[in-house]
Amino acid sequence: MKAVILAAGQGTRMGPLTMNIPKVMLPIANKPILLHVILSARDAGIKEFVLVVGYRADTVKEYFGDGSLMNISIKYAQQEKQLGTADAISYAQEHVDGRFLVLNGDVIVNPQHIKNLVNHRSNVIMTARHVENPSEFGVLEVSNNRVLNIIEKPKKPPTNLVNAGIYVFPPSIFDAIRKTPLSVRNEYEITDSLQLLINDGIDVGYITLSENWLDIGRPWDLLDANEHFLSCLQPEVKGDIEPLSTMKGSVSVGEGTVIRNGAYIVGPVIIGKNCDIGPNCYIRAGTSIGDNVRIGNAVEIKNSIIMNGTHIGHLSYVGDSIIGENCNFGAGTKVANLRHDGRTICVRLKGSLVDSGRRKLGTIMGDGVHTGINSMINVGVVVESGAMIDPGEFVK
Repeated sequence: MKAVILAAGQGTRMGPLTMNIPKVMLPIANKPILLHVILSARDAGIKEFVLVVGYRADTVKEYFGDGSLMNISIKYAQQEKQLGTADAISYAQEHVDGRFLVLNGDVIVNPQHIKNLVNHRSNVIMTARHVENPSEFGVLEVSNNRVLNIIEKPKKPPTNLVNAGIYVFPPSIFDAIRKTPLSVRNEYEITDSLQLLINDGIDVGYITLSENWLDIGRPWDLLDANEHFLSCLQPEVKGDIEPLSTMKGSVSVGEGTVIRNGAYIVGPVIIGKNCDIGPNCYIRAGTSIGDNVRIGNAVEIKNSIIMNGTHIGHLSYVGDSIIGENCNFGAGTKVANLRHDGRTICVRLKGSLVDSGRRKLGTIMGDGVHTGINSMINVGVVVESGAMIDPGEFVK
């Protein structure tokens, strides 16, 4: 069976993090989200993939190529304009012949679930999940292990069982897609195509997913996923570790990286290639550091994602944050990550305040940001790519 992975969108809810790369290429434990999705499917026995790409497609193609380095085959389908999930799947038609698996490039599940899905007796099968916020998803009404109705993002959900965006389809789905009308969100949605099949009397089965479902929809979901994959980290040290540095727990260090004397690193932590870490810095659990990163003297980093090429100058603190590529922190830059009143932290995304549900959350920072000495960044602040923060400035 072939797997079609939907990877065409920008991911606008990720704010500035997707200014230069698609959401599926954002790093989790120093690997793109999409790579985690592919590896899970490969471990389930899938060897042939079709990636539906669109926004910044070149970054996906350059990274994965034809898949031969992973002992798989990858073909690409270009969605010229992102018009919804049904439209995206339609671009894969020329690459599939028979039943095929559909995965979202930002939803990661374990290989066993994929095995259960592809081996299910139903010709059309979808993945369901119980959630606390069903109004943000396509809600399912079911009976006798069959899906009766799919209601997309209802204001008053009839159940808390929702569509998890993972399917097995027969080729007849393409006929349903061609009949699918535009939704109220002005998109061609695969749930509407599925509803057409249901209305025509075709049985649509479902499997409930109970665990290890990582739906990466907003920036702080990256931190949760990062913690999850770091908890499974198999440490590998290839860099130069100076004798008076300390590493506790699972710590991986890439080639060409120097861990200088006085650095104190508590895993799980992953550090990429050609980094310069320390001296006398403190890197705490749950942190991923990309390639060509500089962490200066007396810097503390906790539970954060630091992307490639970023320099964090001495005497700085970064906690529970996502820092884009090629940023430069002036000495003494401090990122707040906890409200004084202990309440959950709200973040402004796409012009609206969104409750992250997290008590601890620092900054979400795009690429190429420069901070001056003694800059201060408040909790939950989104910093746009290329921003220049003045010395001593308080950003809130």
